[in-house]
Amino acid sequence: MKTRLVVSFVLLAAVGSHALGNEIYKFDQSRSTIGFTVHQFLGTTHGKFPKFDGRIEIDREHPEKSSVVARIDIRSIDTGIIKRDNHLRSAEFFNVAKFPEMTFKSGRVRQTGQQSGDIFGDLTMHGVTKPITLHVKLMSPISNDIKETRWAVTTEPLKRRDFNLMFSQGAESISGIGQTVAVNIEIEASRVQ
Repeated sequence: MKTRLVVSFVLLAAVGSHALGNEIYKFDQSRSTIGFTVHQFLGTTHGKFPKFDGRIEIDREHPEKSSVVARIDIRSIDTGIIKRDNHLRSAEFFNVAKFPEMTFKSGRVRQTGQQSGDIFGDLTMHGVTKPITLHVKLMSPISNDIKETRWAVTTEPLKRRDFNLMFSQGAESISGIGQTVAVNIEIEASRVQ
């Protein structure tokens, strides 16, 4: 869930060579996916958030000064079953009337390979902010004049309880929904500066 998310572009600062200033990239919503999976009984539920946006500002000379912010519209949740999506939007779970967005704001960056790294930041969801680490991997060639790039982003499974995303006790036992949620993200972003 989130995560959002294309924070991985901060790694361009460490991977690329010289630049004349900060580079700004914006998420391409039409060519990106922010998805999740959660186990329920003997099966797995797959879902996604098709509405989101984000901005990446890269400082190649000083990667630690690069920044990323991302916003996910939780109201856009899509698990393929309208009744379930409406229930997830309700006050019993996400409560989108009160908490319509999930946000990610990056902190620091650590390069783990020539085309991979970790982005440390804060994820805010359902009124709760928790630190998370996004593991990012470059999936497209990169050069100084690149206009678009694509990344795969993963993180450790999120715990629903950490964000107070729990149904009532009775509903929890009946639904059989798992406590951990796996995040599956692929982001493409376009350079705007």
